Amino acid sequence: MADQDLVVETVRDILTGFEPFVLTAERRWDSGLWSALADAGLTGVGLPEEAGGSGGELADAVAIVRTLAAGAAAVPVAEQLLVALPALLVADLELPSPELPTTFAIGDAVSVHPVDNGDGPGRFTLSGTVPNVAWAGAAQHVVVLAPAPSGVTGAVLALVDASSLPAGDGFNLAGEPRGTLVLDQVGTSGALLTAAQASEVRARFALARSVQLAAALERVLDWTVQYAGERHQFGRPLGKFQAIQMELAEMAGEVVAVTALVDAAVQALDRGSPDVVLAAAAAKVRAGAAVEVVARLAHQVHGAIGFTQEHKLHHLTRRLWSWRDEAGSELVWSRVLASGLLADGGDGLWPALTRIV
Repeated sequence: MADQDLVVETVRDILTGFEPFVLTAERRWDSGLWSALADAGLTGVGLPEEAGGSGGELADAVAIVRTLAAGAAAVPVAEQLLVALPALLVADLELPSPELPTTFAIGDAVSVHPVDNGDGPGRFTLSGTVPNVAWAGAAQHVVVLAPAPSGVTGAVLALVDASSLPAGDGFNLAGEPRGTLVLDQVGTSGALLTAAQASEVRARFALARSVQLAAALERVLDWTVQYAGERHQFGRPLGKFQAIQMELAEMAGEVVAVTALVDAAVQALDRGSPDVVLAAAAAKVRAGAAVEVVARLAHQVHGAIGFTQEHKLHHLTRRLWSWRDEAGSELVWSRVLASGLLADGGDGLWPALTRIV
């Protein structure tokens, strides 16, 4: 059994005691599931032990995120394992305990002022609002990517203690917390990133959502195929009707395409490829496009039962619709992808395509 299979089996065993979790205004996240994952050391996987992590590879962290996304788990593991804590490592900043939930946010409207000379890890003050912060109110820490101080190139990555900061009561369509973080001269440790490093951090965020999207899309396909085989109409299973078979085939094609691009982007990140931003952009664009097709056809095949609160389908389709627009829309990443593919002119288009897929 491969190492990732063992990780997946462990996460699934833990999940069986917690899913499905219904998010409400009073229950914004599954703290019990988080505690179980943390006790098993799974909230620090993919991070070096000398930095306080649990060790393991990027593939292990991705396997955990995939499994939790497919199970509609209400915990900030994707943000912590694939974006926030790895970004702190890139910035040479000390990691908070992986047992405490840490999320990530892009604060393009945040003003940053250095307390020291701003050269490398130091102290900064942050002011402004950061909207749509995933798991705001649940996460103890928020890693914020903000513009560099005036006159300085690059960006600042800062670790903010969010335990006592107001975060608002926003939610996405799936009911996951997406509050607005209010920063008022908040002093924190931070580091300057180059423009290339900042772009890679943004790409990590997009890739994290793409990994979740790929897993949820695959699970929705599995549920739909199963339902079409079990539900009988006019004396035979729905899956025996050619029209339904065509819809299932279209869904499968979308899922395969997304999975291939997400896997390629993960591999690019793992090997430190200079094309990781383009690979992540391609994955996010393709995953977003697939959401429209797969969610629509899944609900069409399920019929009325798929629209009920009691049925499990909405736990993932509402997440699909939400995650699609987070970490940059298809329009945003399409522009990044187009600019990168055409950076070397028409002659460089095909070589660039072959490097990212």
